[in-house]
Amino acid sequence: MDDCDGPENQDDTVAMVEESPSGDEAASSNDSGWSMDSSTVLKIKTLHISSPILAAKSPFFYKLFSNGMRESEQRHVTLRIGGSEEAALMELLNFMYSNTLSANTAPALLDVLMAADKFEVASCMRYCSRLLRNLPMTPESALLYLELPSSVLMGEAVQPLTDAAKQYLATRYKDINRYQDEVMSLPLAGIEAILSCDDLQVASEDAVYDFILRWARAQHQGLEERRDVLGSRLARYIRFPYMSCRKLKKVLSCTDFDHEVASKLVLEALFFKAEAPHRQRTLAAEECTTSNRRFVERAYKYRPVKVVEFELPRQQCVVYLDLKREECANLFPSGRVYSQAFHLGGQGFFLSAHCNMDQQSSFHCFGLFLGMQEKGSVTFAVDYEFAARSKPTEEYISKYKGNYTFTGGKAVGYRNLFAIPWTNFMAEDSHYFINGILHLRAELTIRN
Repeated sequence: MDDCDGPENQDDTVAMVEESPSGDEAASSNDSGWSMDSSTVLKIKTLHISSPILAAKSPFFYKLFSNGMRESEQRHVTLRIGGSEEAALMELLNFMYSNTLSANTAPALLDVLMAADKFEVASCMRYCSRLLRNLPMTPESALLYLELPSSVLMGEAVQPLTDAAKQYLATRYKDINRYQDEVMSLPLAGIEAILSCDDLQVASEDAVYDFILRWARAQHQGLEERRDVLGSRLARYIRFPYMSCRKLKKVLSCTDFDHEVASKLVLEALFFKAEAPHRQRTLAAEECTTSNRRFVERAYKYRPVKVVEFELPRQQCVVYLDLKREECANLFPSGRVYSQAFHLGGQGFFLSAHCNMDQQSSFHCFGLFLGMQEKGSVTFAVDYEFAARSKPTEEYISKYKGNYTFTGGKAVGYRNLFAIPWTNFMAEDSHYFINGILHLRAELTIRN
């Protein structure tokens, strides 16, 4: 392509000098090709261009054409490029006239995008970014797009493409256990994209913490390097306020974290846990509009609980479990959701909420059960009571109480906690959803 068609006032020319790097220069052939000095000229092309059009689209060409050309009546300039950059530059020049590109593959569009960045044609960068977003994405291409903001001068022009790449990775790998081998081999940028997702399919935030430690230990062998990556990059993606107190205690003694950093993170988490529920919701809502989402709860497989423990006069714990209306709706017709584990007398317990049929199998209803984690021959006698907040008082009202001698893996509970059909429980005028939240409480006491 010798000429670049444009308006009739084509009174300037560009000499495009293609060069091949020689000697040591070959190792850096992807650097700014038009400024290489130690190189071999392969060929020279003369292009007739419209300087007003190029200057209007590109600050680079505006400065080039206004730098003494008019005063000296100079009518040509020279651009030096690498031989591999010719196709991308020709596409770029064509775009500056027509606002279209013939390139339609990801590698070709990326080449044009990089050329557009070097020659400061932001409109072409945005156009390439849009075309790349419309092409099928792969893990490899997504990771490449994540690196663009750090490798181009006009990072804001590719931000939508970077955001799409983050969303692709977060969606593809949201079940990190299913793709554990793939995820463990991802670079830091990919891990950050996945961990920023609210819909990560994990048992609990404890599992997120454990995964990040495994990845950091595998990717960064040196302790100081690992501490730096965890403290400066990855800690912000761990939602410490939703970790169990037992795991937070382990964070304080974990040598992979700088002790000062760990102490600050754990203290912040404990302060959040101590806040009233409405204050927690306010803090989470405030962070929904920011990139820092440490107070925003993920869709955990095991729901977080608040636990108050007593040693005297008897070993006892009071457990609070909150479920959103949509979480309850998703249980129909036969689903169940489990709480995170809590402990009493050295034994692990959990709550599980069910949508099941009543004992006569005549209608669906809401059930609540208490189970013991440990399997085996251990027996454990417990008095228990289930309660729920209810309108109009919005106080906790006892629903059932009883006692049970647990053996490992067993559970006890009530198939119809509220003694009403599922449709009544989920109705708009239900007494049990307060601001869209079902508040449940279980009291456990070790029997003497």
